[in-house]
Amino acid sequence: MTLAAARRHIAGAISKSEQLGIKVCIAIVDNGAHLVAFERMDDAFLGSVDIAIKKARTSALFPLETGQLGALIRSEELTGFELSNESLMGFNGGVPIFAGDNQIGAIGISGGSAEEDLAIARAAVG
Repeated sequence: MTLAAARRHIAGAISKSEQLGIKVCIAIVDNGAHLVAFERMDDAFLGSVDIAIKKARTSALFPLETGQLGALIRSEELTGFELSNESLMGFNGGVPIFAGDNQIGAIGISGGSAEEDLAIARAAVG
């Protein structure tokens, strides 16, 4: 994940969030779950900073959308799983980013409803 690519994903997320009228935090991580870029839109919730980063990290560590991982955690009764890896997020808003078949990183969005965060993340990854 290059900084230029991360900035393109952030621009896409901002565009979609503005269409929806939502202020969000946007985190982009590389395939090792290391932060590459972050934006907090004006007036976005302060608590969303940490959540966006954790959603991105979760989708980088487990190449699934965070909502899918959350459903798996609940269906398999993996109590405490979300506490591993310095806290995982199991609700919508984290989406892996691929270049072809290779995962290059992930995006995490926080600030709207779970469905809004997912829509913004998907739009940003295109």
